[in-house]
Amino acid sequence: MFNEKDLQQIQAHGLTLRQVEEQLENFRRGFPYLKVVRAASPGDGIVMLDAAQADAAIARYERETARLGVVKFVPASGAATRMFKELFEFVNEGKRGKGIDTLLEHLHEFAFWPELEAVLPAGADDRATVDAIVNDGLGYGHKPKGLVTFHAYPEGARKAVEEHLVEGAAYAASNGAVRIHFTVSPEHRAAFEALLAEKVPVYEKRFGVRYDISFSVQKPSTDTVAVNPDNTPFRQEDGTLLFRPAGHGALIENLNEIDADMIFIKNIDNVTTDALRGDTVRCKKLLAGVLLELQEQAFEYLKALEVGGADLEAIAAFVEQRLHVKLPAGYDSALLRSILDRPIRVCGMVRNEGEPGGGPFWVSNPDGTESLQIAESSQIGPDDQPLMQAATHFNPVDLVCGVRDSKGGKFDLRRYTDPSTGFISSKSSGGRPLRAQELPGLWNGAMARWNTVFVDVPVSTFSPVKVVQDLLRPQHR
Repeated sequence: MFNEKDLQQIQAHGLTLRQVEEQLENFRRGFPYLKVVRAASPGDGIVMLDAAQADAAIARYERETARLGVVKFVPASGAATRMFKELFEFVNEGKRGKGIDTLLEHLHEFAFWPELEAVLPAGADDRATVDAIVNDGLGYGHKPKGLVTFHAYPEGARKAVEEHLVEGAAYAASNGAVRIHFTVSPEHRAAFEALLAEKVPVYEKRFGVRYDISFSVQKPSTDTVAVNPDNTPFRQEDGTLLFRPAGHGALIENLNEIDADMIFIKNIDNVTTDALRGDTVRCKKLLAGVLLELQEQAFEYLKALEVGGADLEAIAAFVEQRLHVKLPAGYDSALLRSILDRPIRVCGMVRNEGEPGGGPFWVSNPDGTESLQIAESSQIGPDDQPLMQAATHFNPVDLVCGVRDSKGGKFDLRRYTDPSTGFISSKSSGGRPLRAQELPGLWNGAMARWNTVFVDVPVSTFSPVKVVQDLLRPQHR
């Protein structure tokens, strides 16, 4: 199956042949399903805050921000191939669907139109026009989403990465500094750095802040080999194997290296315009305030357990009612301590309106507890699929993370993963379908042993761009 060049390529990635063969076996065998108990719902795993509670949480975060080391963490390494998949099919195969018709009919309404117009050859037909978007011209089919122009403003268009600078100034500034960390692909890092070197001074002046921008890349040794739909190794046009970053799960290593008290996590494509950003800013602060309250109480209970004589019933009530961990009948102080002494994440959850994505679920654990996890549909067995279909909420990837322990030290986040989880996803490369392996998702198995709290947030905080035509939605106009 593998030739000498393949073996050299595998070794150059920091992988072994055995690891790649195990990855191929995962494709063939699949991953064990999560032991899902039920979908989380309002009042049963999803916290519903009233206006007064929301205001109190926001006020707490705003009051305490100055003492916190805050980082906005943005996974930005994903290629935009899925976003432009239909465009590649039109250019490469002549396959024209409604999406292409919509694109061409509204071409002048996209924020990137002025850039495209400047590089279009004279007399370009439909196919040449689309080709100029994904290939020579704008080259968007070969760039990450962060470098795609999303929104138009009177003073000029903004790329997705710029909108995160604007967001960061609105809710992640501490003592005038906005720390933002982008995970990027090595081949695109220079382009990100060049763009931000140009744009950061503009936004610093506009918002009166100082940006501290940092980057990291996924380690090649965490990559997984891609396969064709029949599970044979996917080969590129030059015959080489295609290795892909193993989803956001590989980023637990990057996240673990961030020195901060609080980390906001949000995907690169989930941004909206200035006019519609208010709900997002408010909800980010709300989630952060909830985290601070939970963290303070957890730390107090941990200290009480250390000195002895703690009220176990009160601690158990907090664990079950506020941290949403259902305890077995025979719990003891050791179990309570192990639960309290974990990283905490507070996750915004939006009402299920049919968007693709994972959802909030109760799962059973080996220690006899039940806890909350974010699960993708591929992690849920056929018998449990009705649970997912009945879910009231889904995961927009809107996380605020507390990564310090009760003594102020950093948790080693790699200790709180479930390496047996993972899922297979359908992707594409150059318009060709492939299967990719993610081991385990950052907000799935890579955070499986965190304390997880779900909070209902409005759907207006969720405006992803999965395909290019999404940029025509009101959230991006």
